[in-house]
Amino acid sequence: MSRSTLSQATRLRTGPEARGDGKRAMEREIIRVEPFDSNFEKWGAPVSACTRAGQMVFVSGMPPFDPETGDIAAHAPFERQAELILKQMKTALEAAGSDLDHVLKCNVLCISAERFKAFNEIYKRYFPKNPPARIFFCVPEWTGPFDIEIDCVAVTKS
Repeated sequence: MSRSTLSQATRLRTGPEARGDGKRAMEREIIRVEPFDSNFEKWGAPVSACTRAGQMVFVSGMPPFDPETGDIAAHAPFERQAELILKQMKTALEAAGSDLDHVLKCNVLCISAERFKAFNEIYKRYFPKNPPARIFFCVPEWTGPFDIEIDCVAVTKS
């Protein structure tokens, strides 16, 4: 997939600059990351896959989308779900001018603490050296037929 296929940035002015008072404000950009944003729309979720403000990049928590169909990989094995999500996160970061080496923090939401060890084995492949700050916590209920969701905050490469 080419970079132009992966993302389309939409600039939205926020803060004092948008009000015209002359104070400097950061612009918020919606980084459209396909096919994930279209998948969210199909799912009915009012969310952007990725946003950027200055050098800060924010990747939304995503369910494991099946790369062939765009549907949620319902009831896929946990390891497959985690792998899909981390690949999706990598794609979103790259679309915003970042990468896994520039991730500052990950939030991992999971349905069971019993998955912690299995997740760590997969996570280590994506962050083999100097991993970012992270929290892994369990949620009592879920919004869909999947077991894990991950979001992150990063900085751009330049």
